[in-house]
Amino acid sequence: MKVFWTHMAYRRLEEIFSYIEKDSPNNARRWVDKLVKKVTQLKDLPKVGRVVSEGGSANIREIIYGNYRIIYKVKDDAIYVLTVRHFKQILPIKEIEE
Repeated sequence: MKVFWTHMAYRRLEEIFSYIEKDSPNNARRWVDKLVKKVTQLKDLPKVGRVVSEGGSANIREIIYGNYRIIYKVKDDAIYVLTVRHFKQILPIKEIEE
C-alpha cells in the first residue's frame, strides 16, 4: 500500500511543527520524523487504527501519537492521511469527509 498526505494533513503537520519549533527546532524535527515513521508503518497494517466515531465509515481510522490523533482513510490500495489533530481540539467534520 502507498501512503498519501492530503493538503490538509500536510498543512496541519506544518502548523504543529512551527509551534514546537518556537521552543526547540531539534525537538520539532524529531517529533515530525517520528510521526511520519508511525504513519509509514500503516503500509503493512492499514486497519490497525481504531474507527473514528465522527467519521461515519469503517474506512476512516486513527492512530495515536502522543497527544495527537492521526486520522486516515483506507481506500483501495492506498492510505490517505486526512488530518493530524490534538486530542483537545474539536475535529471539524470537513477535515475527514470522504
